[in-house]
Amino acid sequence: MWSKSYSVVTKDVTKEQMWSLVTDVNHWHTWDKGIEFANLEGEFQEGSHFVLKPKGGPKVRIQLIEVVQDRKFVDFTKFPLAKMYGEHTFEETQEGLKITVTMKVEGLLSALWVKLVAGDIVKNLPEDTAAQIAAAAQR
Repeated sequence: MWSKSYSVVTKDVTKEQMWSLVTDVNHWHTWDKGIEFANLEGEFQEGSHFVLKPKGGPKVRIQLIEVVQDRKFVDFTKFPLAKMYGEHTFEETQEGLKITVTMKVEGLLSALWVKLVAGDIVKNLPEDTAAQIAAAAQR
């Protein structure tokens, strides 16, 4: 299994502001420059799906497999012979809000999917998280 995490601590936003931003899936394209669109099917809850279209890539159907309001969500993407998980957590600390994203890929073709998808996601996490914080601060 392959796994990489990125964390940042900020006093610029609250967990409620971040939660409001990330649960508004249909507007992710307004702050995430790497996607054309994302459409949530139903409510932001365990078992729901959303379709995400990365720029230059095919549409991907992603399932929410764990949702803890204001604190954490885990998404799941199934690829041929591999599975990818994105865990997003918001933790209040004395230094500020700690935002952590952990990407995991497992399965027979995990190395291929890390190269094609997950590696780029992780590489862009510092820039993407900064964009999230800036957008959430406007809420």
